[in-house]
Amino acid sequence: MQNRLEMLRIFCSAAETRNFKEAATRLGVSPQAVTRAVKELESHVGELLFHRNTRHTRITEFGEQLAARARLGVQGVDEIFRKSVKEQDDSLSGLVRITAPRALQRDWLTPVLGELCARHPGLQLDLRLSDQFVDVVDEQIDIGVRLGFMRDSRFVARAVAQVPFHVVGAPELITRVGVPHTLQELAERPTTVVIDPNTGKPWVWFLARGQQWLPRTPAFATDDTRAEADAVVAGIGFGQLAAPLARPHLRAGRLVEVLPELRPEPWGLSVYRPQRGPVAARIRLVFDRLVEHFSGEAASLLRA
Repeated sequence: MQNRLEMLRIFCSAAETRNFKEAATRLGVSPQAVTRAVKELESHVGELLFHRNTRHTRITEFGEQLAARARLGVQGVDEIFRKSVKEQDDSLSGLVRITAPRALQRDWLTPVLGELCARHPGLQLDLRLSDQFVDVVDEQIDIGVRLGFMRDSRFVARAVAQVPFHVVGAPELITRVGVPHTLQELAERPTTVVIDPNTGKPWVWFLARGQQWLPRTPAFATDDTRAEADAVVAGIGFGQLAAPLARPHLRAGRLVEVLPELRPEPWGLSVYRPQRGPVAARIRLVFDRLVEHFSGEAASLLRA
């Protein structure tokens, strides 16, 4: 069965040109498609719309009346779609809910979000920081940034960067307790850990060759990765920090990497959104810019 809107569009073109071949050329379809559409419409309305013979095609009086009504309907539908596209192009405004790890917020995420708001003043950004995986479907989040593995088929995910981890300590701490040269020596020195809010237990340190290690008596524990980084910079203990937290301090000399041979394989960083029908222009704008940012500027800083 022909799509009814398309059937009316073909009929209106045939009524206007009074020639099925010309109507077909105008619409980019075959003359047979025009004939089929007209015949099917005649079957629907139960009236003859054109008098046809081998030389002429002449619209009937009923066809003229129907064409006038159909033309208004087709134009109305076309206007709806034109207006919708124009609104998306001209009005990239409205709320976009984002979730991201705390480690990315200050130096890696806030600047690019600020740039987006400056370019598109109508945007409203709701940023929720969490070091836990947030289910954007359940939490009604539009876009997520995830450090770690992405295996859920409900999401459209783009891998954007590789994030290294470093075991680091402050120069003052190293002056006080010395540089650890083995994992056993590290265990004898003050360390920091991050508490998993879901379990109330510390997260393990991931090390080279798939090893995992957990400090037995950490000098400092927190449920906030940025607070842990601040504690490590303050010299409270050695910590394992993701590159977005460690690299600025390493470059500035506020932290020193130790045991580089225990550095694990980098973790993947992904930008993701739920697979739930059409994507609003404002959400696609923010999603595409975050993908571009973390694949480009931010990724180069992580490699530095």
